[in-house]
Amino acid sequence: MKGTFPVEKFREIQTPFYYYDTNLLRNTLNEVNREAGKYENFHVHYAVKANANDKVLNIIREAGLGADCVSGGEINAAIKAGFSTDKIVYAGVGKSDWEINLGLDNNIFCFNVESVPELQVINELAAAKNKIASVAFRINPNVGAHTHANITTGLAENKFGISMEDMDKVIDMAQNMPNVRFIGLHFHIGSQILDMGDFVALCNRINELQDKLAKRHIIVDHINVGGGLGIDYQHPNRQSIPDFASYFECYNKHLKRHSKQTIHFELGRSIVGQCGSLITKVLYVKQGTFKQFAIVDAGMTDLIRPALYQAYHKIENITSEMACETYDIVGPICESSDVFAKAIDLNKVQRNDLIAIRSAGAYGEIMASGYNCRTLPKGFISEELL
Repeated sequence: MKGTFPVEKFREIQTPFYYYDTNLLRNTLNEVNREAGKYENFHVHYAVKANANDKVLNIIREAGLGADCVSGGEINAAIKAGFSTDKIVYAGVGKSDWEINLGLDNNIFCFNVESVPELQVINELAAAKNKIASVAFRINPNVGAHTHANITTGLAENKFGISMEDMDKVIDMAQNMPNVRFIGLHFHIGSQILDMGDFVALCNRINELQDKLAKRHIIVDHINVGGGLGIDYQHPNRQSIPDFASYFECYNKHLKRHSKQTIHFELGRSIVGQCGSLITKVLYVKQGTFKQFAIVDAGMTDLIRPALYQAYHKIENITSEMACETYDIVGPICESSDVFAKAIDLNKVQRNDLIAIRSAGAYGEIMASGYNCRTLPKGFISEELL
């Protein structure tokens, strides 16, 4: 079954462009709020890195979520979209001084600190402003995730976070600093995770660390478990909304919480992934020696995931009902890796047909580049095309 698209409206728009189904986005947000709301003190922050389209951000903010940011630019985007600064968390291994000062000036909820030198700089910059910065320490739990190697973040050899062995030392340092307040622990093991067992393993590790701290009579106020829940790239119509019920229930069941301790989540892909599609036009159908190519006007500059991660996206010819033929779907960029899919069956493709590359709402538009001096793709929400 193909997705439902306003094809005639699409023909009026210069391709390539991103299209966001806001009905699906709002339904997804409603499901997030309904499932997280079953449990006391569960707080969801949207991971802005997945998609920072201003219209998408406004809808997410209207749903009441906080914002998880990894740059000063994302903090500015969240503030511009109207997110409450006391719901903004800021992570990242390389926070520059201006970015830290931006967080301090806007009294964000928390800095997720990833190294001792960063902690020292935050303390110094906060002192210069006569402020106290709330910090959580991102602990590297050395938990592997069943996902692509480039998007695992919780192993000992990853660049992210503070090692478990250094946790006590860093907490002691923070408690002796006058301009930081230690309020929690932060974790994130990776992205596009579909095996709930990975989240169970994270819960078990967090429980171990909390038990260790309890022996020192240290109870943290906030536990941030990150995000990572994946989406169904194979069947975007069949499973358009991820299994948030199992996700939140997993943490409720396996994470040992202390009284009044708040649990924070940083969901990105699972919120916006399925609502977005990259719409592109067929330029040429080229017959090769052993295969035929559908050459489209979108390229790896518009959606880099297939080239970067060998990621799969379901592809549909939304303007043809003819019998299927087999194609390689390729773009115009002067790189051999500018390929969206190889040997896939599509309804017969002709010049000017419109192609939808599905499940592109996360890490699509936000990762676009101007390589080959190409224009960045625009993003449209469904309300604009009514």
